[in-house]
Amino acid sequence: MKLKMLSLAFFLMVSVQGVFAQDVTDEELKKYAVVMDSIDNMKEDLINAISEMVKNNEKVSAARYNELSKIIGDEAKLAEAEAKPEEVEAIREILKFKDDGTAKIQETFKTLASEYVGAAVFNKVKKAIAENADTKAKYQELLAELNKEDS
Repeated sequence: MKLKMLSLAFFLMVSVQGVFAQDVTDEELKKYAVVMDSIDNMKEDLINAISEMVKNNEKVSAARYNELSKIIGDEAKLAEAEAKPEEVEAIREILKFKDDGTAKIQETFKTLASEYVGAAVFNKVKKAIAENADTKAKYQELLAELNKEDS
């Protein structure tokens, strides 16, 4: 009797999950994919801009940036590393640019998720992608198409 009840409970749970996963329309999935692709593009642009700033910086070399950026908040370690004031200034400028860019990406993400897709739909699609292999596969196909368009 317990085995039948467990089997029935399992069957119902799997059936309910299937219903929720099917609840995502192609249009909702496409909007979600557009948002995620847009955010990924913004992140890539920010990373490229930061890389260019580091490469082309006359005040600090790329190697020195990598070394000092890890300790920029610790005055004692900066002194130990013999960081020059112009190096510290350059790193702080780059990190401010990074922080400003990150904040812009986060704000854009929030706006797109809530206004373009809708918060409830966004969360529903995100959950469906995480829980349903077919939905995830469709999403990955949409992203691949969007990436082709970006190129």
